Amino acid sequence: MKNIVIFASGRGSNAQKIIAYFKDSDQVNIRCIIASKQTAGVLDLAKANEISSLVLDKQNFNNTDDILTTLKECKTDLIVLAGFLWKIPLYLVKAYPKKIVNIHPALLPKYGGKGMYGHHIHKAVKEAKEKESGITIHYVNEIYDDGEIIYQTSTELSNDMTADDIGAAVLKLEHKHFPRIIDKILLP
Repeated sequence: MKNIVIFASGRGSNAQKIIAYFKDSDQVNIRCIIASKQTAGVLDLAKANEISSLVLDKQNFNNTDDILTTLKECKTDLIVLAGFLWKIPLYLVKAYPKKIVNIHPALLPKYGGKGMYGHHIHKAVKEAKEKESGITIHYVNEIYDDGEIIYQTSTELSNDMTADDIGAAVLKLEHKHFPRIIDKILLP
């Protein structure tokens, strides 16, 4: 059995798709959902699906390696960042090399880095009059959005699309591909 721990900061739409994808799996288990704030909607998902959960304290997360104890107890094979907005500390990257994956709502290396998340990305894509946008699933290293790319796919954009329209099109790609790529990483 392979064990996933999901880190999230928001409502958890990607986490929801991942949970649904692996719900009946006898090879992959979602062991824990870790949130960056008490009000994250993803915690409701954890409760509804009877998955253990934890809320991080940012100072503790950045300045101690206490989270490693939880990850070891979960027998973590893969950490999945599903809308997790904090930078992953170096101690965690070193403890789980090529075992932390992130999904980014743009075609990296464009529109990556600190502050490039959610609506900020889609607004920048719109302002640049890009003809396409998409998703990048990548391993996490010590630099924002810089790790080795595992998978990318794109969608065409039209001039009349708003930043919200772009975001909706990209989110469809996230929901369709992220669980499948996680499955391929865990069970090649």
